[in-house]
Amino acid sequence: MSGLPGRTSTCKGEHRSRSPMASIEQKFLNLALQGGGTHGAFAWGVLDRLLEDERVLIDGISATSAGAMNAVTLAYGWTIGGRDGAKNALAAFWDRIGDAFRLLQPSWFDRIICDDSLRLSPVFAIAELATRLFSPYELNPLNINPLRDALTASVDFEVLRASKCPIKLFVSATNVRTGKIKVFERQEICVDRVMASACLPTLCQAVDIDGEHYWDGGYMGNPAMFPLIYNCVSRDIVVIRINPLYRRELPRTAREINNRVNEISFNSSLMREMRAISFVTELIDGGHITGKALNRMLMHSISADAEVMGLGAASKLNADKQFLRRLRDAGRRHTERRLAANFDLLGCESTIELQKEFL
Repeated sequence: MSGLPGRTSTCKGEHRSRSPMASIEQKFLNLALQGGGTHGAFAWGVLDRLLEDERVLIDGISATSAGAMNAVTLAYGWTIGGRDGAKNALAAFWDRIGDAFRLLQPSWFDRIICDDSLRLSPVFAIAELATRLFSPYELNPLNINPLRDALTASVDFEVLRASKCPIKLFVSATNVRTGKIKVFERQEICVDRVMASACLPTLCQAVDIDGEHYWDGGYMGNPAMFPLIYNCVSRDIVVIRINPLYRRELPRTAREINNRVNEISFNSSLMREMRAISFVTELIDGGHITGKALNRMLMHSISADAEVMGLGAASKLNADKQFLRRLRDAGRRHTERRLAANFDLLGCESTIELQKEFL
């Protein structure tokens, strides 16, 4: 694959390396992967495109929910087969998601177009109504979850934990009892911990880990930034956003209101951490903090806003393969544009305005 032209000069403090196989100057970056149900296929596309670019090396990944599933699948694939192994593992995982959920869909589902009309599908409307009337302990007493089977078939967690994978991995979940965030690192990650990170309390029973119960990590960290800041060398963090921050129209229907409440809730922790990063950046730039007490982080973003803006919350349950691949292709396109426009700035400066986008 032909590379994009890069700068010959090195930015101060930039984390770079020289590939031993070719004269390719590589840059390390961290990834922060949001959750968002099957909309996480957009992040699949982002990761798929990044893995093709040999100039990009991943230092660490912090992830939640669907982002956590992408993260552990990528790390496992990298462990057993490098870049190609990671790409193949991600493709296999999302293919299994499509196969698993297809068994739950009626035969006439193929006639539904994967666009705004999806919100009117009786399958999703009934499921949405049922979760408001009954708990998952009543609707699914056997706690059956096809996601777990797809993940188990895609990742050998024993190999992942024992490997010397160069990618640092952080998966977040929310402690139901304390309301605090819990971050699991690669050496302790198992299928239960990833399922805890993706446990929506209206759809799934809380996940028991060592006597504590956990729900979706998105409530307290979607995704958590601090593990990347404290544990990784690279100063660059690319946030792959799935949930829209901004909507022009006022929600008026019950479904629209519920959808917007979900978006705000799952973006709230990210907004708080971005505010803190912006505050520290201003202190460093203003000369109020010197030395190495705090890192000046460089922030970047790839957003799915344009792709998911017209989709309701119920479409996060849609695992139709055509729908998933459409989101994947969108993620690849957005990443291609970002690489072309901003690769040279990695290690040098942020490519988003924190005040404008998050505050």
